[in-house]
Amino acid sequence: MSPETSGHLFNYRRIWRSVVLLTGGVALVPLIVITIVDYKVTQQSIESEILMRTTRIVSNTRRAISFFLSERRSALEFIAQDNSFESLNDPKRLLSILENLQKSFGGGFVDIGVIDSSGNQRNYVGPYELEGRNYLDQEWYSEAVDHGVHISDVFLGYRQVPHMVIAVKRVMPDGSFCILRAAIGITPFEELLSNLELEGMGDAFIINYEGILQTPSRYHGKVLDKLSLEIPSYSNKSEVFEVKDSDGQDAVIGYRFIDKTPFILMIVKSKQELMRSWFGTRLELIAFLIISVTVILTVILGTATFMVKKIKIADKRRVMTLHEIEYANKLASIGRLAASVAHEINNPLAIINEKAGLIKDLFIYKKEYSQNPKLNKVVDDILRSIKRAGTITRRLLTFARNLQAEIQPIILNDVIEEVLNFLRNEAEVRDINIDVDISEDIPMFESDRGKLQQIFLNIINNAFAALSDGGSLKIEAMLTGDGAVSIEFTDNGCGISQENLMHIFEPFFSTRRSEGGTGLGLSITYNLVREIGGRIVVTSEPSKGTRFTITLPIRNSENEGEADESIIGG
Repeated sequence: MSPETSGHLFNYRRIWRSVVLLTGGVALVPLIVITIVDYKVTQQSIESEILMRTTRIVSNTRRAISFFLSERRSALEFIAQDNSFESLNDPKRLLSILENLQKSFGGGFVDIGVIDSSGNQRNYVGPYELEGRNYLDQEWYSEAVDHGVHISDVFLGYRQVPHMVIAVKRVMPDGSFCILRAAIGITPFEELLSNLELEGMGDAFIINYEGILQTPSRYHGKVLDKLSLEIPSYSNKSEVFEVKDSDGQDAVIGYRFIDKTPFILMIVKSKQELMRSWFGTRLELIAFLIISVTVILTVILGTATFMVKKIKIADKRRVMTLHEIEYANKLASIGRLAASVAHEINNPLAIINEKAGLIKDLFIYKKEYSQNPKLNKVVDDILRSIKRAGTITRRLLTFARNLQAEIQPIILNDVIEEVLNFLRNEAEVRDINIDVDISEDIPMFESDRGKLQQIFLNIINNAFAALSDGGSLKIEAMLTGDGAVSIEFTDNGCGISQENLMHIFEPFFSTRRSEGGTGLGLSITYNLVREIGGRIVVTSEPSKGTRFTITLPIRNSENEGEADESIIGG
């Protein structure tokens, strides 16, 4: 039934449907979009952290292995060059060398031998009976002869025990040569890899270029077994990628080719195990979305139904009144008709006023609203957010239009402490050391407290963004010789290049666009410093840190806000 045939001015079903759809869309679409974005960002963040952690472990372990091998190779090279061929052929001397190597390096060296240019082992010290062996056909011997030094992969050899060989070449004055060869067991590598803290059913092992295991693996075989996974392609840096393992499960693989060796370090983790913590977070996000949607829809449906019912009742009363007026004044004059029109205009205005008052009364007198701490907290949060957004907006507007400052007595130490109190938690979480050194001879001076707080907060936030975890920020304040206060903020962060340093106070210039930077923080800070009659100087050096120096007058000049241009130093 249309509004005209029913005698009502409004189609209440359509109003109810429009209110529900419009309000629900405005409330739910941003919530759903934010939840989806948060879901994706959180998942990507966790996956990125997994890859970064794996890369760090691979790099650190590779350095340990490289150092282990390099240290022993250097020791053998020194021994070969420091001893004559006759000295190396002395069994007692060679035994002493082996014992010293074992004591100095804490393990790894199994035996040591001297091999002449014909491939015959002329002298040997060790637990195996290898005297007189000929190694002319051994690959490691040929490599050592051709290149002067060689680190072999793991093999059984005459010992029938997995080991590797480090061989160095010694050229004698007469042009002949000999090879000093030491066998290294794989036990040190096994201990190193087994002591790694690997989450996600982690497995660390070493393979050679043919994919043969050089150390035992927890899940992929024993020493000298063929690896079931694909051999990674060569790279001169640590790499991490995802792949399906032999069981069809997602795996995260980190690897690094160890320079000057035939080894590839590999770390394999189960992605499902690594993402287990994310699964709980994902359920929480989904539950939050479902609960939020349910609550919002319940409130919207209830409120829309209640308001439309009230409008319908008021409209019925209005229609009844209009019918009475119509029957009583069929022959009224145009003036009466004009009064009726005015009356019809006033009624909607009264209804609007009544409904506005009714909404206000609901929040004051309805127990489910007034005594609902969760609703009150939400309202308080909204009010605080609106106030904060309003403050930020007003300050943004002052970028182009100066506002009158609110001057009051300032104790500098108190203002800095107030700002730092907002950032203590982040500093503790990131292990950032904040050192505050305020000279005791700084007197109380007059300035705009709110603008000072915003200036300090912007600079400290900028320093935190440049600092890595464990960094430091030093805040110093002292009197200058010309009756001003100098405040320095010095960090040991990533620093700013000279090219970017000339633009950091420009609006919308940011070096952190990918991290959400807007480029307004320092430009606003620049203008706030000028408004209170101060100057700001910045010096920076990439990879060493940045220093912001703010100079404030002890007494405000008559031309406040007309201070000299800020200086940008190199």
